[in-house]
Amino acid sequence: MSGVHTISGSHLSLEAIGAILSANFTLALSAEAETRIQTCYDYLQQKIKQTDQRIYGINTGFGALADKKVPAQDLEQLQRNLMMSHACGIGAEVPAEVVKLMLLLKVQSLAYGHSGVQLQTVKRLIDFFNREVYPVVYQQGSLGASGDLAPLAHLCLPLLGLGEANFQGYKLDSKHILEMFSWEPINLKAKEGLALLNGTQFMSAYGTWCLLQAKRLSAWADVIGALSLDAFSGRIDPFHPLLHQIRPHQGQIQTAERLRQLLQGSEIILQPKEHVQDPYSFRCMPQVHGASKDAIKYAADVFTTEVNAVTDNPSIFPEEDEIISGGNFHGQPLALALDFLAIALAELSSISERRIFQLLAGKNSLPEFLVAESGLNSGLMISQYTAASLVSQNKQLCAPASTDTIPSSNGQEDHVSMGANAATKLYQVVQNLETVLAIELLNAAQALEFRRPLQTSPALEKLVSAFRQEVPFIAADTLLHPHLKSTLSFMRKVEVEKI
Repeated sequence: MSGVHTISGSHLSLEAIGAILSANFTLALSAEAETRIQTCYDYLQQKIKQTDQRIYGINTGFGALADKKVPAQDLEQLQRNLMMSHACGIGAEVPAEVVKLMLLLKVQSLAYGHSGVQLQTVKRLIDFFNREVYPVVYQQGSLGASGDLAPLAHLCLPLLGLGEANFQGYKLDSKHILEMFSWEPINLKAKEGLALLNGTQFMSAYGTWCLLQAKRLSAWADVIGALSLDAFSGRIDPFHPLLHQIRPHQGQIQTAERLRQLLQGSEIILQPKEHVQDPYSFRCMPQVHGASKDAIKYAADVFTTEVNAVTDNPSIFPEEDEIISGGNFHGQPLALALDFLAIALAELSSISERRIFQLLAGKNSLPEFLVAESGLNSGLMISQYTAASLVSQNKQLCAPASTDTIPSSNGQEDHVSMGANAATKLYQVVQNLETVLAIELLNAAQALEFRRPLQTSPALEKLVSAFRQEVPFIAADTLLHPHLKSTLSFMRKVEVEKI
């Protein structure tokens, strides 16, 4: 039975988000959060009654239409119109795991009580999360400024009984899902549609998901790299602590220490080496893997700040009697971090592919392509082609999105972040990295068998033993695709931090 995570507006860490997702927690609002949301809503409704002034997005149009005042009797229709007109996303559907995160992060942002939404609206988003009702959201259409308008419009359409949602493997009209649960459609009040559409939850959800995977895959890169080094009969010298004390980048020091730990007790590493130096892809793992670790940490800091922020506009401060229009929806901090993270993860795939190449090259007494009868058998030759293809695509995907901007809304929104494009590119980089590392694991485990009867370290021998329960040694040519799929499945099941 899953637990309950109570959203109170207190700090939400990436680790806590990971736990909510992996343990399938349901969500609930704390009493304090409910009070904040209701207080802000009541303040806004009273403010509307008491003023004739134009307040952006509340009694005005949007974007370039901000100077056009809307009569009081049309304020609810204004918000409904906003939701419908902005739902113009296109392209592939956003994966369910990211949509689930979008719901969580939108609720977290609204729970601070600066958005002026109805309590029932926030609770309905929680209902979607808890019942695994995932609105159909499309990957393309957001500029990453003015919030993720189009994706968030699609996320919130089902509140009104509009659009579609995925539920238990079926794509259904939202009105049918509301009927199924006896939920009434939400009638949006003043400012409410804007509060739902403004915000960075599309970028934030993609970035958060990718960061959770990045930390896992960074750990796998060290483990698989250590196994490859030993299977290659590489040297331990480049990981000596003295070497890294005189160039003390945190990630570099951590990686060198982890590699020493993983290789402790290996019989192979203690064997005399004929070669003086290893190729960079082995020797420079602390420097390369470490730099990626540091980049992951930077991105994690940015996204931790963002998921604990209010990013819709305008922001409402009931205690100060202020409604302030600004630009907290602008995704520039995220766009830069997303581009940086993509580069860091692409580099992990790049150095992994080079280790695959070295293992297959017939060096250090290993047979060419890691098969006994090469010529008759191609062995694992073509696995490197696959890895090279994915690495090349990663390099193409690392062209930064954040350096571009195209003005919109008649020039009112004249600088945008393009962070949404950075987010979806990063998602593909993460998937490609995972596959390249799986190919390296397949090759490293294969190469290790040619070092027998010598043993690698106890930690790595335990890993290889578990791996062999699912992926056999390849003695002669066979279909490699099933073995690669099994390797990916194995990596997703293993708690890599415990190796």
